[in-house]
Amino acid sequence: MEEGASVFPAEERVGSVPLVEDERDELEDPEFAAEALPQDADPGVCRPEKQQNADADKRKKKTAVQDRIRATQLQKDLGYLDKLREEKGLFIQKTRGELRACRQRIDLITKQQDSVAAQVAVEREAKHTAAVDRLQAVSRRLCTELENERELQSKITAMLKESENAMWHIEIQEGQLEDVRESARAQAEAAGRCLQARAAEQLCKEKEAWGKAERNQLLRLRKSTCLQKERGLQHQKLVEDARKNHRVAVKFLKASLGRAQERDREQEMEVSEHMRRRMDAVLALKKSITASRETLQKFQAWGQAKAELAEQKAQAEKEAILAQGGDAFKHLVHQRRRQELEGQKRTFEEEQKLRKHEIVSRILREEAEEDSRKRRLHPPARTADRPAPRDRPWGCIADVCEGNSPARTADLPTLRDRTWGYIADVCEGKTATAASCYPVDDSFAHPENSQLVTCISSESVQGDLGNVNWDNETLAEPEIPGLWNEDCKSCQGPKEDVDRKPVGGTKMDKDILAHTLERLHGGVTRRQVVSGREFQGRPFNSKPELVHFKDFDVGKVYKKKITLINATYTISYCKLVGVEEHLRDFIHIDFDPPGPMSAGMSCEVLVTFKPMINKDLEGSVSFLAQTGGFSVPLKCSTKKCSLSLDKELIDFGSYVVGETASRVITLTNVGGLGTTFKFLPASEARDNADISQSVLKISSLFTYEDRGFYEKVVPTFSEHQLDGHESSPVDLPSQRGQGEGRPAETEGVTTIVTIPHSEEQTEISLGKITEGEIGPFSSIRVPIIFSPVIPGAVETRFKVMFKNQQCPTLQFRAVGVAVDVPVWVPKPNVDLKICMYDRLYQDSVLIHTRSKAALRLKLEVCKELRGHMELLPETGYIQALSSYSVQLKFLPRHSLPEDAGKYFDKESRVLEAPMTIWVADQIKPVGFTVHAVVTTSDLELSPSEVDFGYCTIYEAIRTTIGVCNHSLLPQEFGFVRLPKFVDIQPNDGFGTILPLETLELDVIFQPAKAKVYSFTLVCQSEIGRCFKLTCRAVGVHPPLELSHYQIKFAATSLYDTSLATLYVINSHLSMNSLTHSVPHIGSEDTCPVGPTSFQFLLPPDSPITISPSVGTVLPGKRCLVQVAFRPVLPSELIRQQAFQALTKGTEIKSLRRNTTIQRKDLRGQSVSTLRLQNRERERLFQAPTSHSLELQRPGLKSSSYDYQVAQATLVRSFRGKFDKFVVPCVVASGDIQDRKGTEPLSFSPHNTLYLELWCPAVAPSIVVTSDKGKTISNFGDVAVGHRGIKKVSIQNISQEDLAVEFSVLNPNGPFVLLNPITKLPAGETQVLALSFSPRESVLAQETLDIITKRGTLSLTLVGTGVASMITCSIEGDILNMGYVIARESVSSSFKLLNNSSLPIKFSMQLDSLSRSRGKYQQQLPQFLASSAQRTEVVGTQNHSGQSVFSVVPVEGVMNPGMAQDFTVTFSPDHESLYFSDRLQVVLFEKRVSQQIRLKGAAREHMMFVEGGDPLDVPVESLTVIPACDPERREETEELKPILVTLDYIQLDTDAPAQPATRELHVGCIRTSQLSPKKTVEFSLDSMASLQHHGFTVEPSRGFVERGQTKTISISWTPPTDFDPDHPLMVSALLQLKGDVKETYKVFFVAQVVTGP
Repeated sequence: MEEGASVFPAEERVGSVPLVEDERDELEDPEFAAEALPQDADPGVCRPEKQQNADADKRKKKTAVQDRIRATQLQKDLGYLDKLREEKGLFIQKTRGELRACRQRIDLITKQQDSVAAQVAVEREAKHTAAVDRLQAVSRRLCTELENERELQSKITAMLKESENAMWHIEIQEGQLEDVRESARAQAEAAGRCLQARAAEQLCKEKEAWGKAERNQLLRLRKSTCLQKERGLQHQKLVEDARKNHRVAVKFLKASLGRAQERDREQEMEVSEHMRRRMDAVLALKKSITASRETLQKFQAWGQAKAELAEQKAQAEKEAILAQGGDAFKHLVHQRRRQELEGQKRTFEEEQKLRKHEIVSRILREEAEEDSRKRRLHPPARTADRPAPRDRPWGCIADVCEGNSPARTADLPTLRDRTWGYIADVCEGKTATAASCYPVDDSFAHPENSQLVTCISSESVQGDLGNVNWDNETLAEPEIPGLWNEDCKSCQGPKEDVDRKPVGGTKMDKDILAHTLERLHGGVTRRQVVSGREFQGRPFNSKPELVHFKDFDVGKVYKKKITLINATYTISYCKLVGVEEHLRDFIHIDFDPPGPMSAGMSCEVLVTFKPMINKDLEGSVSFLAQTGGFSVPLKCSTKKCSLSLDKELIDFGSYVVGETASRVITLTNVGGLGTTFKFLPASEARDNADISQSVLKISSLFTYEDRGFYEKVVPTFSEHQLDGHESSPVDLPSQRGQGEGRPAETEGVTTIVTIPHSEEQTEISLGKITEGEIGPFSSIRVPIIFSPVIPGAVETRFKVMFKNQQCPTLQFRAVGVAVDVPVWVPKPNVDLKICMYDRLYQDSVLIHTRSKAALRLKLEVCKELRGHMELLPETGYIQALSSYSVQLKFLPRHSLPEDAGKYFDKESRVLEAPMTIWVADQIKPVGFTVHAVVTTSDLELSPSEVDFGYCTIYEAIRTTIGVCNHSLLPQEFGFVRLPKFVDIQPNDGFGTILPLETLELDVIFQPAKAKVYSFTLVCQSEIGRCFKLTCRAVGVHPPLELSHYQIKFAATSLYDTSLATLYVINSHLSMNSLTHSVPHIGSEDTCPVGPTSFQFLLPPDSPITISPSVGTVLPGKRCLVQVAFRPVLPSELIRQQAFQALTKGTEIKSLRRNTTIQRKDLRGQSVSTLRLQNRERERLFQAPTSHSLELQRPGLKSSSYDYQVAQATLVRSFRGKFDKFVVPCVVASGDIQDRKGTEPLSFSPHNTLYLELWCPAVAPSIVVTSDKGKTISNFGDVAVGHRGIKKVSIQNISQEDLAVEFSVLNPNGPFVLLNPITKLPAGETQVLALSFSPRESVLAQETLDIITKRGTLSLTLVGTGVASMITCSIEGDILNMGYVIARESVSSSFKLLNNSSLPIKFSMQLDSLSRSRGKYQQQLPQFLASSAQRTEVVGTQNHSGQSVFSVVPVEGVMNPGMAQDFTVTFSPDHESLYFSDRLQVVLFEKRVSQQIRLKGAAREHMMFVEGGDPLDVPVESLTVIPACDPERREETEELKPILVTLDYIQLDTDAPAQPATRELHVGCIRTSQLSPKKTVEFSLDSMASLQHHGFTVEPSRGFVERGQTKTISISWTPPTDFDPDHPLMVSALLQLKGDVKETYKVFFVAQVVTGP
């Protein structure tokens, strides 16, 4: 006993001491700290006394701390004993319950053994061996269970004894610690009194603070009044300043608006001027095209004449040579080559003379620029051996002028000397002297040096002569001088003995690193599944998607930000992996991981790019997220040139010879790199195949500067060979190509005409700006000048070359036409296309003049057409060098064929009208012709009248009309203003009809009511002409109507049935035609109100069944009619098939029977014998005929074998059939039952209704063999959440294997096909398993289509789902357990009733024990959210870890119609007002049927107060303060506040308002603990003060019995001196006396509010 006296181990005691010290440090009040010394005290005198006092205080504090530790430990011991006793008590109760249950099971098993023994005896007497063996096995099983239960009973008994012994030890220890418990209670009371004293002091301090606050409020009001006055003055001043500024601003605004309007007017004028120029350019282009065609025709005629002349001359020479006996072909070839060489020589000499002066002027200009540049830098240094650069060109120029070549200054001439030498040779005409002057390359000795420079490509010449220093050819100085120093030592390589390791590690290191990274990534990344959906895809989206650094400069730093957005379903993380290896030297990533990011959140990444090389870079930045890695692409682009021309063709149009026109072409650079450009005339394309390789070698040796110089010095030349067939300058290259391809055709051409290239250069040339530099993102405008010299078309090609080798050469061309006619019409033929009669057509005729003086024009129309055509104005003046526009109006009338005469062709309807323009002082007029095709615009409708007859309002009648177009033009037409009861199709009567075409349209008439219709249809053409069609009809309103007038059956297999339903409705209730439409025929009398009969007249032998086909419908009623379509084979066809089969079989039998007779020899037989055989044969062949007659008799039934075989044969060979039936339904007034059997009803033919049926029949390929061939599978009743299975057998009766497909059942539906098949062989049978799993209580029906290429078999699935419905006895779904003393329990019961017809399995679940609760605890605390956003249903829980609420039973089964009782126990272990939980009733472990909110509160003492406004949050602190510590209670106990807010509603009416009321509830908790007091007394002080302020409290004092609650009613009426602008606040103390005394401070806050 001594060893077990302490129930707590030493480790727990030692571990609990620091917690108490921490709590003591937190609860120390700063008010008890030592006061500071006075300022006038001497610190030296008081120091010993202070030291002594401090030592004494330390000893007291140390002793107090030890006492507190001991008291706290004792309190914990008491609490632990109480908790242990409670647990043991519960465990003993549970053990006793298990013991009772075990004993009950033992008794039950004993009874079952006795029953089994009796049954064994009975079965033995009856000698049922099998039953005896089964019962003996049951007996053995019961014996085993009995032994197990007895063992369990012994174990439970031993456990119960041990628990009772432990309970006794606990009671003994509680008796020993009873004194400690009483002392703790006394300490708690002392602490309470201390708290009351401190509360009184605090109240005094609060009153003082209240007074101070009121005084501060008055001061603030005064200050605010002064501030408002100052602000008012400032505001007035600001308003005055604003008005002044406004007046000034208005003045300046008007001036600005005036300037803006003036600027807008100027812009409008510029735009109009620009549009005018563009129109002029378009007109000039048209004129240029016309002139080009004329010039081309002239050149073609001239070329043909030249070709004929040359051919004649060549033929004559050829004949002469042949006559002399020579070789004519050889002579002609030599002559042609000699002429070509002479022409080339003349052309070259002329070009060199023109270029010589230009070369000299350029050299002088370049030398002057070079001298000026050298003078600016430093004085030029000359040597005695070499002449100055300026003297050398002048010497060369002098030699060139004298005809001598320049002398060499050294043995090896420089490239410049070679150039001057070549210029001298060119000027002298020498071709073979270059070999002796320039021994550097043998290619200069080529005999055809005249073609040397012409072969140099102009695209490779991009230099500038002025930028070359010919004397000092030195290399540029490097940026880093140290790299070029001679004394710079070479970089030493690594020593051979040093162990070299490859960059990035060995292959083994790389494999190990890759394997490690793969394992790390596999551990980091994981799948993300939210709400059953797995996230797949890119975890983060980047903005921008591509990081692009454009046009960067080496050495600069560029930065860009990337925004990464979480695109996953939930929280994710992001980690930077890095950039690719080849970008690490240039790219730096600044990324601070943001931690967990919710879906949709974003973070920023800073990318820094510092280029070190001028090179394009591409790569990506890699990141790693929880779901996998992703990357952001990165691209770095260097500066590039992107050059383009705004146009490729410049068309000057037509200009008079001697004028000058200018156009501008724009060169644009949209890249970030500038370059040097140069505009040059492009040489003509030459396909000379004899270009030597030496020329190419020389051109490759030239530098950019040399090539530029040669381009400036030596021009290219080309020859234009005019062929005999085509002589246009534009087509010369093509002519040359044709000549090369066909040499035999050009043998006879002896005359070669050469057009110099300089002539084109003089007509179309470049302006002043031909070369220069174009910067990045800029444009250059270059003028092109056209100065025509000779009439005709001119074309010149230009090219633009650039110094940057990456920029391609751009080309464009310029064309122009030179004309010399003073007045002309650009359009000599005015084509008005096809015109209609009585329609006005207009066109403008433009007249141009090249004359420099104004001319008078007179326009005439031929006499025959003056009534149909006119030119306005008839007389006018055309100004110098301008154009004149004349308006042409053509209004053809129907008299045009007679009036026009010879100008109009009546067969082709073509009009050709000549027009004349007379020019003053000019004898020859200018003429042009007007062409037009004149046609009619008539449309013809046929027939001209339509009669629809009688038509009911429930049907439509269709008729066909024709529309014929007699015009040569397509016309748009439309039937306009159609009545509502008429429809025209197609396209609603609108369309386009082609010339001379006839269209058929359907006119549909559907009357809206019964009357006589007479109307006209109007067809209107696009030009507004109207054509009419007369129609008439009679509308009929029958007394009955059908709900459907057309039924389309699905494709139905043979001997299957498709059903459709419709209603026959009698809506005729009244004869009043003013309120509604009444049945009648046209304008006849109304049908009588009463029973109306109908009859469906089915076609004979149709597969349609209508039930009922005859009936009567009362007024206001409707009759259901069922239409069935069952396609069958005709019985006659089946009998015929059976007859054919039987006939064939009989013939076979007869042939076999007469085989012996047919084998006999007929030669020796007599005539009588032959006759006898013939008679027998006739008898045999007549037997099938008699048998067929027997088949046709009624004796052959449909159930006979032959009939079924024939039917099966026809079914297998059936190919399908489609029928359309129109079933008339006649209507008559009266009841069919009132008529006599033979007396018919008077049916009217006009009141007939028509039902249209579409009936497709197909052959069945699959049939159902199970359940007698039924296609409806009924699962019956199945519980919601369960599954029923049925099997259906299907057979393929077709002759081929079928691929089987199934229609998709409703994915959310209850039916599922468990074993779908894909193939069904011919003749085989497959079994389909179908399941029915209802999710709700509903009658479900779906159709499963078995689809094959031969047809579809539909299975109808029907089942009823029975829902599991239960009813709870709790109203409002909230179970409030009320108040309970802490560490006690209270129970409450409720019932659940099973209202369904199936047994229900249930389980009870608490949210506090749910597995998903931990996820919600990681979210934001609920008290931080608003009350509307709080969704937490689990409140405060026990500190011990046990659930506050428990329910019994937890699971079970409820039978249909039975109720189940449940007991909920509330067991709190500490004081709290916010115990809550949610109880869920789960049915079949799937569906939540009921949710019950459990609430409760616990108190340490027996009294409680409810009511008032909430002042705290419904979540307790995680710090637990023991409530049984008396010293702690004395230090921490204080008044508990209660806030009561009262709103007095002041109405606008004179009636007195009701006082504001609130309630407080004081209760006493029923407890099992012994207490000296059985009631709780309460009292509210300061009643006089409350009444003075208008408050009324009833009752102000009283007592409450255990288990009861008393209400304190509070009402307030504003006193007479109440200020509505200041709310009233009064406080009072509410004291409760029970087992302890509690004091609450009640704050009454009252205010007056106005009514709604």
